[in-house]
Amino acid sequence: MTLKYKCLILDHDDTAVKSTPDIHYPSFVQALKEVRPNDKPITFEEFVGYCFNPGFSSFCKDIIQFTDTEQQHQQKVWKKYTESTVPDFYELFPETIQEFKAQGGIVTVVSHSERSRIERDYSIHCGFLPDAIFGWELEDHQRKPHPYPIKQILTRFDLQESDALVLDDLKPGMEMAKSCNIDFAAAGWSHSIPEIKQWMKAESNYYFETIKDFRDFVFL
Repeated sequence: MTLKYKCLILDHDDTAVKSTPDIHYPSFVQALKEVRPNDKPITFEEFVGYCFNPGFSSFCKDIIQFTDTEQQHQQKVWKKYTESTVPDFYELFPETIQEFKAQGGIVTVVSHSERSRIERDYSIHCGFLPDAIFGWELEDHQRKPHPYPIKQILTRFDLQESDALVLDDLKPGMEMAKSCNIDFAAAGWSHSIPEIKQWMKAESNYYFETIKDFRDFVFL
């Protein structure tokens, strides 16, 4: 068995782990209710749609227009949820990346989750830590969709653009990959909104309905 790519650049939420329905959405609903009690509640589909486009950071800053105090409260509520709940990985995902690493591949994570949570999830479910993690603890201009994480990964591991593959379920990950001329694969197994699914299919280099399809692709 050989590898199609030397390095995987993996999203975490809803690509590797099932987290939005049980953690990110309910924590956001609670925080919004507490800081904006008179606002209309946001539906799950609306939340996912905004995370898709323009992305969570822009959603909070430009659409919801949280004040600094409100944003800090939202983060506080979110951290309570992430501390108390360990999300499950999608079936076959741990085995796939374990095999990729066993074959000499480099496993990295670029996510809007915090590094400590990513390390916890990988330790519990996968038995190893990613070779590099770029999470929410970074400055805004260093998070995806900005190219900083990919540029750091390519430099750190002495990789060419063609050596890496980005796997993500949403538009910000795809934008990051395209800005660095890196192949992008869409994690279609988490898509439940038809409009997002159709858009990702049309715009991605590769679209995988199942993790088995993705596994079959990365191993030659």
